[in-house]
Amino acid sequence: MTITVRDPVAAVRTPVWKPVAAASFTLLTWSSAFVAIRHLGHEVPPGSLSLGRLLVAVAVLGAMVMAQPRRRVPTRREWPLIILGGISWIGIYNVALNESERRIDAGTAALIIQVGPILVALLATFLLGERLTSWLVAGLAVGFAGVVLIGRVSSSGDNGDLIGVVLSLVAALTFAVGVITQKKLLGCGMTALEMTFWYYVVGAVACLPWAVELVGVTQRASAVDLVWIVYLGIVPSAIAFTTWAYALSHSDAGKFAMTTFLVPFITTLMAWLVLGEVPAALAFVGGAMCIAGVVLTRRTPRRRQPAAAG
Repeated sequence: MTITVRDPVAAVRTPVWKPVAAASFTLLTWSSAFVAIRHLGHEVPPGSLSLGRLLVAVAVLGAMVMAQPRRRVPTRREWPLIILGGISWIGIYNVALNESERRIDAGTAALIIQVGPILVALLATFLLGERLTSWLVAGLAVGFAGVVLIGRVSSSGDNGDLIGVVLSLVAALTFAVGVITQKKLLGCGMTALEMTFWYYVVGAVACLPWAVELVGVTQRASAVDLVWIVYLGIVPSAIAFTTWAYALSHSDAGKFAMTTFLVPFITTLMAWLVLGEVPAALAFVGGAMCIAGVVLTRRTPRRRQPAAAG
């Protein structure tokens, strides 16, 4: 069984199991990242955790790029999108999510991030010229209500948990910005590996203000924590972001983004097994509302049938 490739750079026909396997690997490792970040959050500050993870990813991705027979530097027209995507999706996203998970559990953070596809749909309306439909408006309303519900049940009376929810929303927004830039870059002649490498270079540069803090962390952190940081840099970052871009280049972007709905459930299971954490029951209701909102945004109005000639 084969599928038609949408990216002109990719091969004309690709076995269907390859993008499916790439997407599955991405979802599993991204879910594990939420758990790892939650585990490290009590010992490693968010900025230095981001920089450490990104530096490892840049080193691995750089070695992978250098091993390719052909490689190229982004063009002048591609750099603005790479800089915007790298600073938002890789830089700000990581710092915001790391701080968020110091305040709320991994499963709840993963649920809130699922508002990202809704924001992708909204941004695509204004930036890519996609039509603002009634289904999109309804989906935005339902998804926002779900986030509000998660915020209410995650707050225990102080502002800490609420700030954690807001930071997860910031991460969702930067995810959406990154996906929009990536959608515009796909098909421009840059491979998934090259695109991921340059995004991470920009993200790492954006996190350099925490370089001194990172040095202190590496000196006092346990060997186990350092292994977790290296894991975050290699598997959920360098490898998983490459498999994400590969799978995206072989799929319809809107439908493919919906596969991330599985991340909160996988994350919650992992967090329960590893950390003994389970979000409040109503948080799952809010997460379901976020997912329902995304589903609504993907619906299209029925076309009116032309009236029959009388």
